[in-house]
Amino acid sequence: MTFHTLRLILGDQLNAQHSWYRETADSTLYVLMEIIPETQYVQHHIQKICGFFLAMRTFAAQLEANGHQVQYFKLDDANNLQDFAANCTQLIEQHHIQHFEYQLPDEWRVDRQLLTFCQSLGSSKAFDSEHFFSTRTELAELFSGKKTYLMESFYRKMRTKHQILMEADGKTPLTGRWNYDAENRKKMPVKVQVPPVLQQNKDVNHIVALLTKMGVKTIGTVHPQRFNWPVTRVESLALLEHFIALRLSVFGDYQDAMTDRDWLLFHSRLSFSMNIKLIAPQEVIAACINYWQAHQDTVPYSALEGFVRQIVGWREYMRGIYWAEMPQYQELNYFEHTATLPSWFWHAKTKMNCLAQAIGQSLEHAYAHHIQRLMLTGNFALLLGVHPDEVDAWYLGIYMDALEWVEITNTRGMSQFADGGIVGTKPYVSSANYIHKMSDHCSKCHYDKSLRYGHKACPFNALYWDFYDRHRDKLRSNPRIGMAYQVWDKIDGAEKAQILEHAAWIKQHVDGL
Repeated sequence: MTFHTLRLILGDQLNAQHSWYRETADSTLYVLMEIIPETQYVQHHIQKICGFFLAMRTFAAQLEANGHQVQYFKLDDANNLQDFAANCTQLIEQHHIQHFEYQLPDEWRVDRQLLTFCQSLGSSKAFDSEHFFSTRTELAELFSGKKTYLMESFYRKMRTKHQILMEADGKTPLTGRWNYDAENRKKMPVKVQVPPVLQQNKDVNHIVALLTKMGVKTIGTVHPQRFNWPVTRVESLALLEHFIALRLSVFGDYQDAMTDRDWLLFHSRLSFSMNIKLIAPQEVIAACINYWQAHQDTVPYSALEGFVRQIVGWREYMRGIYWAEMPQYQELNYFEHTATLPSWFWHAKTKMNCLAQAIGQSLEHAYAHHIQRLMLTGNFALLLGVHPDEVDAWYLGIYMDALEWVEITNTRGMSQFADGGIVGTKPYVSSANYIHKMSDHCSKCHYDKSLRYGHKACPFNALYWDFYDRHRDKLRSNPRIGMAYQVWDKIDGAEKAQILEHAAWIKQHVDGL
């Protein structure tokens, strides 16, 4: 069969609302492919690969049902050459295709691959993914000539540009305030009940068997008959509705909270659906605003704004920095850290309860919320002095929603401060005090949150002061850190020595903590 145009659909481009699909044409062939390199550039959580493959297969079947011509390469197909360019070239030659089209990838490495491939073709065209609020270059253009990228400024620009939560004049935010972050940092009381997780269970035994057959190495666990991530637009919209009805009203209050009692709390779990484009951020925001407008007596504005800020502000901001700073961004290591991650990052068997909880649920659910990532696993890795490459690979692999454009800027930037301040204005580190303030983890821990050294002392405490001590030259002039050094400098010299000695011991025996 002969086609005129070949259109490549990547695994994170499952947007049924894209303009590509408004009309059917027998002369256009769509191609999706499962290829080994995409399962191996880091070691991925098994649920992540299952989710991608099932979503891709379902999307391809829906395209065919809608009258489109589709070629789908499964991982073990005999004619699968395990490469984007090679598979596309095979189809171009087989079907005498004259023109190639693709949607702009969200990852720099894939973007380079496709640009190189197109150079070998006579005719090709790239299309926008029609997903984000901002363009690839919008952030860089907004901050052209400035030393830093201020998220709050970008957030306000997005709100104004798209008229999200704005007064009738188009310039003033609703309520007169742009940001309610200060109201969204509450520890969750015991009496607060968490809604049950929405069950959308599916059987992925066939994909698990495929991965085993093809020797794909993974991390984490999966219940093959109870795979509970949305893989269709319908399922994603159902999850959105569930979040709005049962979680949005208190999302703001407890978005930073952590507890042994529950792994999801009041978070939406929509990031996977959005990141593979089953649903659009625009419709997520619109649905939340519409619900708030009808339920202002039960949904605080602070909860709505907090959720909007994560999507319209932070998500878009991370993407903007990614495209402004790659590829050099992936090499940054401001503190010149060289350590490796503790072995228990892959099995969660540590006596530190907070980390056992965060890593344990990451392995079980392929999910942890932003504070668990930033102030537990990320915080510990930074205090320990782990090389950012190691941290990047772990986060990129273990989380369902982790695609490089959003992972690396959050991890290497916000979490590890490896970019020296491009994303964050200071390193996000803490002692046990913050963890105790925002969680109930410390009450059930082997270690004592109040001790700075000794065999029962919480490792976060000694590592916290050791971090500031060894990086004094790089951090002492930071105006947001001055208080930490004032406290450190007032500690008795003998106690300082014991703290630093204990920190050194922790680094040597970290696998046994």
